[in-house]
Amino acid sequence: MNNHNQIYPGIFISFEGIDGAGKSTHIRFFSDEIARRFPDKKIILTREPGGTPLGEKLRETLLNDSMDIRTEALLMFASRQEHLVQVIEPALLQGNIVISDRFTDSSFAYQCGGRGLLTKDLEELERWVQTRTVDNQSYLLQPQTTFLFDLSSQAAEQRRSATRNPDKFEGLDLDFFNRVRQEYLRRASNHPQRFVLIDSSLSISAIQEQLKTRIASM
Repeated sequence: MNNHNQIYPGIFISFEGIDGAGKSTHIRFFSDEIARRFPDKKIILTREPGGTPLGEKLRETLLNDSMDIRTEALLMFASRQEHLVQVIEPALLQGNIVISDRFTDSSFAYQCGGRGLLTKDLEELERWVQTRTVDNQSYLLQPQTTFLFDLSSQAAEQRRSATRNPDKFEGLDLDFFNRVRQEYLRRASNHPQRFVLIDSSLSISAIQEQLKTRIASM
């Protein structure tokens, strides 16, 4: 199966990183800048889990309720299926720009890297939910570009400590986030054509300059 990101006329971008890495700080800035770069395009800013009424209900459950790791993965992909069908694909078909705060890379990082779910099991779910067939060829729907905000687990933990009401993931220990980070970096290494690595230890202004440079080249 091909990893093909151009089966729709729109642009699909995702933001990834461990909790505390700072991606949410920059996604609104990025959205505003890309709107200036493409004034004729509609910008869809969304998130996972979530993005739809059903997805937001599942988000509340996923981020707060204890459950088996397989249940967690299944609910993540149930939310993603609804997100794709209701929000992402219609927007891409219309030629719009979708910017998602997390997508499937988060599932591999958190459920496989962090929780220990077998990668092959998640890959099966990924193929089931994200395979699209065009001209008798099967493609795996992924973002064209994924910005990975990378930060040491220790530094991210310091930032998370300021969170007033941490969800069940944000409250996990350093070892968990070390595993999550390593899985993110493994995926970035395996898909260098898609990932843009951002050093989240840099200042906000320095990161914003990197993002503006990247947008200028799109």
